Amino acid sequence: MKFISIAFLAFTMLAQDRPIKPIPPPGVAVSDTDAAELRQALSKISGSSNPDVAIFEKAVKWALDHNEFFKPEDIGKAKEILARAQSQSKTGLVVHAYRSKIDGSLQPYGLVIPENYTPEKKWRMDTWFHGRNETLSEVNFIHDRLTKPGEFTPADTIVIHLYGRYCNASKFAGEVDFFEAMEDAKKRYSIDPDRIIIRGFSMGGASAWQMGAHYPGLWAAVAPGAGFSETPEFLRMGPADVAALPEWQRKLWHLYNATDYAANFFNFPVIAYSGEKDGQKQAADIMARYMKQEGLELPHIIGPEMGHKYHPDSKTELDKRLAVIAAKGREELPAKIRFVTYTLRYNQMKWLIVDAIGHHWEPARVEGELSAGQIRLTTKNVDAFSLDPRVVRPAVIDGQELKASESYHRKGDRWYTGKKLNGKKAGLQGPIDDAFMDRFIVVKPSGASPAWVTAEMDRAIREWRKQFRGDAIVKMDHEITAEDIRSANLVLWGTPQSNSVYRKVAGKLPIAWPKEENRALIMIAPNPLNKNRYVVVNSGFTFREFAYLNNARQVPNLPDWAIIDTTVPPDAKAPGRIVDAGFFDEQWKRP
Repeated sequence: MKFISIAFLAFTMLAQDRPIKPIPPPGVAVSDTDAAELRQALSKISGSSNPDVAIFEKAVKWALDHNEFFKPEDIGKAKEILARAQSQSKTGLVVHAYRSKIDGSLQPYGLVIPENYTPEKKWRMDTWFHGRNETLSEVNFIHDRLTKPGEFTPADTIVIHLYGRYCNASKFAGEVDFFEAMEDAKKRYSIDPDRIIIRGFSMGGASAWQMGAHYPGLWAAVAPGAGFSETPEFLRMGPADVAALPEWQRKLWHLYNATDYAANFFNFPVIAYSGEKDGQKQAADIMARYMKQEGLELPHIIGPEMGHKYHPDSKTELDKRLAVIAAKGREELPAKIRFVTYTLRYNQMKWLIVDAIGHHWEPARVEGELSAGQIRLTTKNVDAFSLDPRVVRPAVIDGQELKASESYHRKGDRWYTGKKLNGKKAGLQGPIDDAFMDRFIVVKPSGASPAWVTAEMDRAIREWRKQFRGDAIVKMDHEITAEDIRSANLVLWGTPQSNSVYRKVAGKLPIAWPKEENRALIMIAPNPLNKNRYVVVNSGFTFREFAYLNNARQVPNLPDWAIIDTTVPPDAKAPGRIVDAGFFDEQWKRP
């Protein structure tokens, strides 16, 4: 096996010997008097079955238990929100919570509900993704949502404020948070699915770019403010820096680089905002460049003489334009679509679903056009797709005429009707981090494991709570049930000898445990006990402490598998020396 240098030097603008600050930072001391007062207030709501009350308990209890009161005034905020936990209004500023499918944790979100709200009509909804805030505990988020309406409150519009599981630019579990919060809000309020507008600023602008790029069929419009839209140029990496990275690291940027998905902005309106003197204007400038390569022009409102904030006149202009777009609403079944993706994690555009692609991390493209009696599509790197039943009609695909069908697949150069899927598929395509975007269970080994395993497992559990604001579900290997295998991705820690669940599946996984001494295996693959779920071997989410310092670094740092030299201690950038790493092919086999 050849040694692969992570080359994370290219990933940084900091000196190597500079200490990496903890995120979130340590909190301030809480006096015995304040702690007693808070715990007394907590006792009044403890054990509530109502998520909208229980989230207040979680917020304050976590701040107490984990030293997350970051300023003295945060203690006062905790007292304020506890006093309001059971007496929220029905309109105005409201906080709700849902229980996440990922780890069963309670997650908050805020709403601005118009005073004239009535469920008899469908309401426009604007999302708001917040900026980077390393001290945005649940206490501080809830307090903000109960006291501050936010940057924009358009008339006759419900505004949803996403917590996004803290400070990750709505990636990974933060991305899932958006959809879970939206679904919860839709159960409570009458929301028009064709008039949802994505908005955010700074880190929230980055969130808006990525939601627009990756889910382009769902929104009436997207309005990013500042932020970042890709990794290498935002981090000021030059060609030599990029070339120094292993190929798999460069490929993994295709997961979240909105620039790679620029063609998708053909399908709905996007309006960017930047301050004229804001360094984060770079996000819109590079998106404009990539969109121009697709024949698209990016509308870009620029606040004159402004730094990193909105100009009042620009806010008025932006609201005016978005009101016109919202009145028209989303076109659900347009006559023309253009779609590009690099992964089946993001595989849908309006009336088209891509079911299989030829090679992950290479662009897969579809252009489609509907007419009264025919559908025409041209494809590249696409091996199978499905259609919304409402658009099914005789098809011409890459010049080949076919009868009407809801699904098509390719074999060689020929297209055929019907589904024929095997190998990687949507929601089961990797990389390792993908397993943590759905329900997962950490499976501890009951046998003795190498010290590296124990340390990395404990770290993964600890960092999940800190960075994604939930307690990971943890079980011993002998506690795993048939229901766990059915419903969850299993994160197996240890070796085939030390973990009984790992032992059951080891012979059916694409890579065996290394024979070399002081080597460890990290991997994701379909679970041989349930082909619709993952197993992960010896890994949590793969970006580490160094990446916490800049949201543009919070991308997958390992592909589908890696071999680790455990004689090199893990650090803030890697779990040890990476001896070899790569992706499985489309059939989940090692090339």
